[in-house]
Amino acid sequence: MSRTHREDKPAHGSGGPGRSLSLRHASQALTPAQMEERALIRRSSVARPEVDAFREIRTRLLAMTTNNFVALVAPVSAGCGGSFVARNLAAAMAFDETKSALLVDCDLRHPSQHTTLQIDCSKGGLTDYLEDPAADLGDYLYETGMPGLNLIPAGAQREAGAEYFSSVRMRLLLDSIRSRHPDCYMFLDSPPVRGAPEARILADLADVVILVAGYGQDSPEAISQAAANFDPEKFAGVVFNQGV
Repeated sequence: MSRTHREDKPAHGSGGPGRSLSLRHASQALTPAQMEERALIRRSSVARPEVDAFREIRTRLLAMTTNNFVALVAPVSAGCGGSFVARNLAAAMAFDETKSALLVDCDLRHPSQHTTLQIDCSKGGLTDYLEDPAADLGDYLYETGMPGLNLIPAGAQREAGAEYFSSVRMRLLLDSIRSRHPDCYMFLDSPPVRGAPEARILADLADVVILVAGYGQDSPEAISQAAANFDPEKFAGVVFNQGV
């Protein structure tokens, strides 16, 4: 795929939405300077190569599917910019005013999206929702300041995510949002493929998988080994990320 050059609320218990989630609203939109601080791409009248790169990947993903999708963005190894790519693929989807994007931070050991996006997630996030059968997802859905882009942060840090991601509640969470919000596209920010099983488990929940390799960091052998973990029917390709 392309190279980048930078780095309803759901119902209680079952995970099904009750009240409607507000997925396109942003109570206070970010300024261009604030988006730059948060490493978020933005629309501009001036051509920007990295923005065009993310738009091109978005177009390819949409061509692969007929409905809204769940996309897993999985880095080959730590530090190659998987979170940057996941965040900006979601942002590129939100450029389209007929669509919304939900970014889900699934890196429970080293969550970063809420920090980068400068969001106070003291109410909790994904792990808190999955641990509490009575929880309402709307309490863990945060505006990013970019219309159409929302975040579910990782929540309380955990050393292992396999049990969380293989749970029925996790599957119901994704299925219910997708079925009730046909304009919402979900992007799962995964832990690195190497060294842990979480990416493989999350791939079972996803419709498409994007592998992120650090340009000059991950060897061809490491990339091939990481790609072999995923179903070829779901595998969209490799994004080579230069800088994070």
